[in-house]
Amino acid sequence: MTEERLQKVIAEAGVASRRHAEEMIAQGRVTVNGEIVTTMGVKVDSNAAVTVDGVPLTREQKQYFLLYKPRGVITAVTDNKGRKTVTDFFDDVHERLYPVGRLDYDTSGLLIMTNDGEFANLMMHPKFNIDKHYVAKVQGIPSSMDLQPLRAGITIEGRRLAKAKTQVLSRDNTKKTAIVELVIHQGLNHQVKKMLKAVGFPVIKLSRTAFGSLTLNGLQPGDYRRLSHKEVNELKEQAGA
Repeated sequence: MTEERLQKVIAEAGVASRRHAEEMIAQGRVTVNGEIVTTMGVKVDSNAAVTVDGVPLTREQKQYFLLYKPRGVITAVTDNKGRKTVTDFFDDVHERLYPVGRLDYDTSGLLIMTNDGEFANLMMHPKFNIDKHYVAKVQGIPSSMDLQPLRAGITIEGRRLAKAKTQVLSRDNTKKTAIVELVIHQGLNHQVKKMLKAVGFPVIKLSRTAFGSLTLNGLQPGDYRRLSHKEVNELKEQAGA
């Protein structure tokens, strides 16, 4: 049975930030199985009865979903402009979900939703090499040599990016457009758009088609499905956990 630090359990239950939870523990306001705990670093399992100021802690089950995000949807929990957000697709899920990373408003594709902060951080951490597959419709028809700077590792806005894998999937000579696949493992803001623009092929439309071992197979925009334990563990392994 997995054990987690007490302050993390309190924070993930939405009672307080982790730092504030530590203060609560130090002040003797937290009990575990009826005993006051004031020591930092105490670990508890999922069966432990935890109270804060005498109120039993409600601990959420960890949830993991794959969403096929449509275009025209905000990758956020809320939006002050009243636009549709990725959490609006999960009205029937009681846990508070949030997106792992982000996709632009006009970008569609695979997005992981969870309430597991540790898992989310693992998926987004730049030192882990989880491949992300993107398919872009671009203005112009690039050759393999045109895309070579992306495979070598291009510098954009003073930052050297990791090497990408590239492939031209199709060409439309009449409209002078092409479909290009990029595989990267970083997740910088507008990264794919900036990379393709830097080599002279602005993005018209963009979609993320795979994240690690996950794909969009069988889903339509707006659809979602729950990830299996096997899929979650595979992603953790791919991240080096």
